[in-house]
Amino acid sequence: MISYLEFEKPVAALEARIAELRQTASTGDVDISAEIRRLEAKSADLLASTYAALTPWQKTQVARHPMRPHFVDFVATAFTDFMPLGGDRYFGDDQAIIGGFARLGPDGNGRRVMLIGHEKGNDTQSRIKHNFGMGKPEGYRKAIRLMELAGRFGLPVVTLVDTSGAFPGVEAEERGQAEAIARSTEACLGLPVPMVAVIVGEGGSGGAVALASAERVLMLEHAVYSVISPEAGASILWRTADKAQEMAEAMKTTAQDLLALGVIDRIIKEPVGGAHRNPEAAALDVGKAIGEELDKLSRMKPVELRTMREERFLKIGQV
Repeated sequence: MISYLEFEKPVAALEARIAELRQTASTGDVDISAEIRRLEAKSADLLASTYAALTPWQKTQVARHPMRPHFVDFVATAFTDFMPLGGDRYFGDDQAIIGGFARLGPDGNGRRVMLIGHEKGNDTQSRIKHNFGMGKPEGYRKAIRLMELAGRFGLPVVTLVDTSGAFPGVEAEERGQAEAIARSTEACLGLPVPMVAVIVGEGGSGGAVALASAERVLMLEHAVYSVISPEAGASILWRTADKAQEMAEAMKTTAQDLLALGVIDRIIKEPVGGAHRNPEAAALDVGKAIGEELDKLSRMKPVELRTMREERFLKIGQV
């Protein structure tokens, strides 16, 4: 079943009516197929028009949708031969950040890559296991280890970013959270191999940048990417999270805004109604886009890749 967001209530009402009519048609003698087709067309049009005019706050809600595909869903659909590698060789294995060798493409014939990303989980138990996608220092140190391994073997690095931010708990600070994030960002920028980062849901704060400092940064159409969550930003500026909607508007968090500002390089279109309505199609489109970017980058030398990353980030914000 689809979990409807607040702004989707008109669509939900139409789809509920369609379900009722289908149930009636399956048990009755009256032919109402024409009415069902009419309502289906109306529902499809309403869904398309609704998603074509989403506000930044509504996009934030879509990016956080509980049924939106996460790291494990992309791995299952857009990659093959995934071999997870765990541990940072210092403290432990953080399940909020997962990574390992993989082969790009669903047919098993694609290029080998080092795949790293945040995993939020899809139910209560898995969300607790993965700490809601909020990485700890050992998670970012694991990412550094895997990036260094990729550089050693000449494998492109692909990251899937989906986090509200790095874990802010006391234990994370005690183990050097800020230093781990900075080192992970540094590792991205110094890679001798191509790197493509994709913001697939939320890209929040340094916890996202630590895995997204690539020469090519892509975003799904309804993903968001910002230095802070709208609620936290509103709490700082206005002392209340109730102004989160206003904050989302002001921060320019959407893929469309960030493409215009030069913060990202490409938008990957989502299925009508968001990636959560057709996770497999969304995952395949992400895999295809990654492949296209790696085809271009694979011809570049290590010094060219580093220079490309340096110039890319230095020009952000220039007037």
